[in-house]
Amino acid sequence: MNAELSANTTSHPASVTPQQRFVICMKWGRKYGPEYVNRLYAMVRRHLKGDFRFVCLTDDGVGIRSEVECLPIPPLNLPPGIPERGWNKLATFSADLHGLKGTALFLDVDVVITGALDDFFSEPGEFLIIHDYKRPWRITGNSSVYRFELGAHPEVLDYFRGHFEQIRSSFRNEQAYLSDMLHKQGKLKYWPAAWCPSFKYHCIPAWPTNYWKPPFVPDGARVVIFHGECNPPDALAGRRNRRFRHIQPATWVAEHWHE
Repeated sequence: MNAELSANTTSHPASVTPQQRFVICMKWGRKYGPEYVNRLYAMVRRHLKGDFRFVCLTDDGVGIRSEVECLPIPPLNLPPGIPERGWNKLATFSADLHGLKGTALFLDVDVVITGALDDFFSEPGEFLIIHDYKRPWRITGNSSVYRFELGAHPEVLDYFRGHFEQIRSSFRNEQAYLSDMLHKQGKLKYWPAAWCPSFKYHCIPAWPTNYWKPPFVPDGARVVIFHGECNPPDALAGRRNRRFRHIQPATWVAEHWHE
């Protein structure tokens, strides 16, 4: 066999197919309208390079833009009338979530994206979540932003379905249970602290300067989390749901929270 023929017949390793990326959100009930999903998609598209699939698990896809794949929320068969504690999010840990395979970044529909998202897919770790702001000495994460491999943690949902009353008596909400389960397995890791600041804790100037200084975006922020007191439109209008906790309008919300 001559050298040219040998070179042409040398075997090469098969090319590696890049892992498919998903961004997943959830919308159920009437608290959030389709505009939250549409604006979230637009923010992700502006801040995430390359290809991804955007999936909304929902009970109502009316009004959601065509780029978003609307899929039903896997049933949890929860008792009727119980307080809403985010339990539906655990459906993302189905062993087979509508046949989706790849790396998923979950985002709450009411976040405001202010910086690049690419590192959320490359940050090392098996399961990443925000470290709880209020009690950082605890392991509990804030599930407004978390990343995982689809189908990799079915025990989270399986155990929940079989032990709901026990879990409900031990954990206030889904993120406390989720954090505890993955911590015990040695899989829990937190995002860098600067990436996901809380609007409530990190963006509002300290009293009394909050009466004349507007909320700001902290250095290094990628995804601003709204929880507890107001949502993006409230922040934009300068509204809080508690007396004597004044804020000026956060005008920067309008720069990001739009289609």
